[in-house]
Amino acid sequence: VKAQPAQLWGLKPTFTAPGRVGFNTGTMGHVGSPLRGRAVEIKVRLGDSVKRGDPLLVVESPELGEAQADFFQKRVTAQTAAPTVDLAKVAWERAKGLYEQSQGISLTEVQKREAEYKAAVAGQRAAEAAVIGSENRLHLLGMTQNAVEELARTGEIAPRYTLHAPIDGQVVEREVTLGELVSPDREALLVLANTSTLWVLADVPEARLHEVAVGAPARVAIGATTGAGTKSFEGRVAFVAPLIDSATRTAQVRIEVPSDSLSLRPGMFAQVEITATDPATTDPAPVVAVPDEAVQTVEGGPAVFVPVKGEPGTFAKRAVTVGPAVGGLVPIFSGLVEGE
Repeated sequence: VKAQPAQLWGLKPTFTAPGRVGFNTGTMGHVGSPLRGRAVEIKVRLGDSVKRGDPLLVVESPELGEAQADFFQKRVTAQTAAPTVDLAKVAWERAKGLYEQSQGISLTEVQKREAEYKAAVAGQRAAEAAVIGSENRLHLLGMTQNAVEELARTGEIAPRYTLHAPIDGQVVEREVTLGELVSPDREALLVLANTSTLWVLADVPEARLHEVAVGAPARVAIGATTGAGTKSFEGRVAFVAPLIDSATRTAQVRIEVPSDSLSLRPGMFAQVEITATDPATTDPAPVVAVPDEAVQTVEGGPAVFVPVKGEPGTFAKRAVTVGPAVGGLVPIFSGLVEGE
């Protein structure tokens, strides 16, 4: 039992709208594979919490192994092209010197040596371009620069690729099983979501849209519409859709709700109470109000319980006259005064 004094509140008018709880799509991450292969190790389960950079899934890809082998082979080819260029250049320069000094060699032979040198240079450049293209292919397949440099140093093929978490969050979908073939065609193998803030999407009638403003307080009720099963969460309007649904004549209003409890889950239906923000009206006069949990129905009428002085743990029923609840507070018109 919690006791607190009745206070004066300026209760702004509110209205209710049906809604549903959803993920904050701005804090979600779809994890897919950039290459074809087979899932050989799955490091997370559905519902696990992960940090950004944590390993999620290991894919063994023959495509990656072939690309690594191709890169290594082209790199060796480029390295062996350099001595060929040097030899061709020496032969050309020697032939040119003989021709200029004593005409000991024909001009045709000098031109042939020059052509061989230029062909060797062109071959070297083509080999170097092939190495760059092969390296870029490895980057497209997900290998980092450090991994490529390690491959070039050791020459060891590593066809396994690890997918890492792009964000902090929870694994909310897992569409892959051990041994399954994966490819870039799959939209997502794993879906991560940060559930610290959720969205509640309310369908507000067009007649009420002029009363909705970004930043307005909102109260989200989950569970039964009345009774002890109701759970409430405080949030604020973050977005008002610019379009109206032609079939329902409603617009979607997004309320951001901090969620540190398992009571709020995506997919739940909700009742949203939004504080009206009509600039044409003035702020209402303060009235005595109490939390709606304090008002009970006793013998067919509303009542609150007031502590009895001198008798700890004892409470007396007090019949009251109330108005409709506004934002979780019930205005008291009679039967209770400020400070009680």
